[in-house]
Amino acid sequence: MKGRFMEKFIEIAGRIGAQRHLVAIRDGFVAIMPLIIIGSFAILINNFPPLGSFSFVEWMNGILGEGNWQAVGGSIWNGTFAVLGLLVAFSIAYSLAKSYEIDGLSAGLISAASYIMLVPVTEDWGLNFAWLGSQGLFVAIVLALVLTELFRVLVNSRWTIKMPEGVPEGVARSFKALIPATIILILVGCFQALMSVFAEISVFEVIFQVIQEPLQGLGNTLPAAILIAFLNHLLWFFGLHGTNIIGSVMEPLYLPLIQKNLELFSSGVSAYDVPYTVTKPFLDSFVFMGGSGTTIALIAAIFIVIRREKNHPYREVGKLSAPASLFNINEPVIFGLPIVLNPAMLIPFILVPVTLTITSYFALATGLVPKTVAIIPWTTPPILSGYLVTGGSWRGIVLQLFNFAVATIMYIPFVMVGVRALKQQVGRE
Repeated sequence: MKGRFMEKFIEIAGRIGAQRHLVAIRDGFVAIMPLIIIGSFAILINNFPPLGSFSFVEWMNGILGEGNWQAVGGSIWNGTFAVLGLLVAFSIAYSLAKSYEIDGLSAGLISAASYIMLVPVTEDWGLNFAWLGSQGLFVAIVLALVLTELFRVLVNSRWTIKMPEGVPEGVARSFKALIPATIILILVGCFQALMSVFAEISVFEVIFQVIQEPLQGLGNTLPAAILIAFLNHLLWFFGLHGTNIIGSVMEPLYLPLIQKNLELFSSGVSAYDVPYTVTKPFLDSFVFMGGSGTTIALIAAIFIVIRREKNHPYREVGKLSAPASLFNINEPVIFGLPIVLNPAMLIPFILVPVTLTITSYFALATGLVPKTVAIIPWTTPPILSGYLVTGGSWRGIVLQLFNFAVATIMYIPFVMVGVRALKQQVGRE
């Protein structure tokens, strides 16, 4: 009975992880992640705290003129975070269309154009930046998925212009997308006109108030963070890439939260006073140190338990996995020890991240440690990551060291059990 349940669970989780639309959402966010990281660093550098008597910001303003260095970061922000919704509308549509093996570029452009059509305009007929950014993420996701499906149906029907052979491929592709694009943009225009006539608010405001804002409020709670940590590691235990499977849910939920923290931090608000505790950098830097399962602490526990047996299998796996683990790449230890489908490692592999989620949440929520105000590459090593995501605070480093110590202590008994079981198995052989 239990075996059938586990098989069914793995099958369902695998299907969810491979679901075309969720994969498109995940890949769409992954595609724009470099821009997000650059935008985050621009604000972090603009507001970096002084190192003793040296202030990098004042030094740069002395070279470029007062306020000009901040203008550089502001411009980068405008081209990245400020148009996040627009970027996502393109990238998700592109990814979904490519999965159907249809014209991804045309699908992305149609989605981006439709998104702009729906964005409210200001009194001077400019686009409202409030909805071009993260507040428009859910509209961007829905729009990209729906319009790409409609584009797929139309482009595979007779409603296309087929150019004769010999016409350059790019020209033929453009003409093939012409009629589907026309139909889609007319439909979007009619929808926008109806919203203007029968509703006093835009579709962005409707979705933000009804769906996005409540979900963001829920995502900032400790139970939600614990649930994400639990599901991520439960999936990994069965050999499924938990981070990828739940990434399509995490990215649209947590990116707006870190953006709000970033915006307030850039305006001079202290990292202690920004509103959101649970963000993706919160999980990456304080919970998933060394990768999912905080496996850098597992490797440390292996070296502590097995000090004398130089050629012990666990120690060999630890030595081979340690360099990659410093950069949060932990597949060598997950599949080499292994952790996957290893009953001896199920409890600590799930319990350690859940415990660190709780300790980290209370450290940030009570003001012992500043909240996260920067997005950094997920490969950034611990210590450096704790310093950067908290806006350059040594307290972020202290929290990482504390979490590392707690995780190592929690792993030690289970490593001892694993070593003992391995010896018994070798003895029987």
